[in-house]
Formats: sequence, C-alpha cells, structure tokens
Amino acid sequence: MLRVLKLLLVVPIAIGLILLAVANRQVVTLVLDPFRSGPDAISITMPLFVIALVTLLIGIFLGYVAAWFAQGKHRRSARQFKRECEKLQAERAELRAAIPPTAPALLSQK
Repeated sequence: MLRVLKLLLVVPIAIGLILLAVANRQVVTLVLDPFRSGPDAISITMPLFVIALVTLLIGIFLGYVAAWFAQGKHRRSARQFKRECEKLQAERAELRAAIPPTAPALLSQK
C-alpha cells in the first residue's frame, strides 16, 4: 500500500519536472553579484531548467539537514533509552541467575 502511495506521489512530480525542463530550455544569465551589473559581474549562464532543478535540490538538502538537526534530541533520548534497557536486561539476567532452583516451587505454594 505504501508503495502505491509513493508511486502516486512521485510520478506526477517527475512528470512535472520533465515538463519544466522541456518548456524552459532557453539560456539565461544568473548574476550572483547584486552590486555590479554588466560584463564584470559574477554570473553564470545556463538553461533555466538547470537553475530551477539545482535550486530545488539545494532546498531539499537544506530541509533534510534542518530536520536532522531538529531530531537530534530524539535520537539522543533513544540512545539513552537503549542503554538503560540493556542495563536493566543485564540486571534481570543476574537476578534470575541468583534465584535458587527451588525458589519457584516455594513461591507457587500458598
């Protein structure tokens, strides 16, 4: 079911990106220096769809990094919980080993 939902989401996005690339093949100049204009300004000349796709990829990457940092406290608490569980399991195993074999029979009598 999840595979179908993922497919229903990815296919329209892929079709949209392909249509964007086909429709925007013209070459544009992206000026990176806001204080200079003209031939001495820092600029990049490339097709418009490349600029759009690179911008999209940078946005996805920055969103991934922001989410990773935001979830750091959850990962830390999960590690602490795992360490505590392992410690408690080891303590339980020690306590079970310390119970004499006749103890369960004595505990079941009332």
